[in-house]
Amino acid sequence: MTLLLEIHSLLRWVIVMVGIAGLIKFAAGWLRAAEFAKPDRRLSAGFSGLMDLQVTLGFILFVWDGLTGAGFPLFRIEHMTVMLVAAIGGHLPAFMKKAGNQFAVALFAVAGALLLVFIGVARLPGGWSR
Repeated sequence: MTLLLEIHSLLRWVIVMVGIAGLIKFAAGWLRAAEFAKPDRRLSAGFSGLMDLQVTLGFILFVWDGLTGAGFPLFRIEHMTVMLVAAIGGHLPAFMKKAGNQFAVALFAVAGALLLVFIGVARLPGGWSR
């Protein structure tokens, strides 16, 4: 499980980097009034896919560690809940394909998801320094 925890911990940085790249790309597209093209959809889908992978790894850790001795303290439940909501938020651009401005939807969805990721990680003992 230590390897799984390390992968889970490293993946958050990949998510942050992809999220920041998405924020820049989506903000630029929104400001230029560009068309939401295939590369933009791929970036949005990549971000939500990474969030899904992270939630899956986190859920495995949550259940496995919880049942093998770590228990289910409140901070772990809060972390899991906030991260699940963040992953759902990361999927909003796919749900709102017919929205007037896809760049705005993607920008605010990724920004909201990243904010929730920041809050969720900060709730853990050690927070972002882990």
